Amino acid sequence: MIDHLDGAVIPTGFDVPVEPLRRAAHYTGDPGCIAEARAFASLFLEQLRTEWCAEIGRPADGAVLLVVSELVTNADRHSKGPYILELEGTDTSVTVSVYDSSAALPKRFPRDPERVGRHGLEIVHALAAELVVERVPVGKRVRAVVPLTGD
Repeated sequence: MIDHLDGAVIPTGFDVPVEPLRRAAHYTGDPGCIAEARAFASLFLEQLRTEWCAEIGRPADGAVLLVVSELVTNADRHSKGPYILELEGTDTSVTVSVYDSSAALPKRFPRDPERVGRHGLEIVHALAAELVVERVPVGKRVRAVVPLTGD
């Protein structure tokens, strides 16, 4: 915020942008990693509520945890190696990024209620405001931006 006094602009100190809350965790793919990733995301959301005063309702809370589950499960199943979960949040959104060692990009299949399995990316796409899949030097990154406000 900037106050104006006799035409002069005086910085108040509140006009400095605030950095998003960022946390990352590394997983080996051992049994229990997916549950650990969900617990890590749950603690992240609590910290976002505390530090950013983010109002995260049950639908948004559940959406973030479901996106984390789906993306980490995909990395766990389809990569041969460790993966990284990175979370970045503000009071309006949480960005969930998962890095893994597989260069194969995930496929989003058309809706088919008869199909058993392979609905993960379809679910993430429905919950996220933005979904980006890209190759990185060590494999790929899947990034989903989950809004915390609105419907």
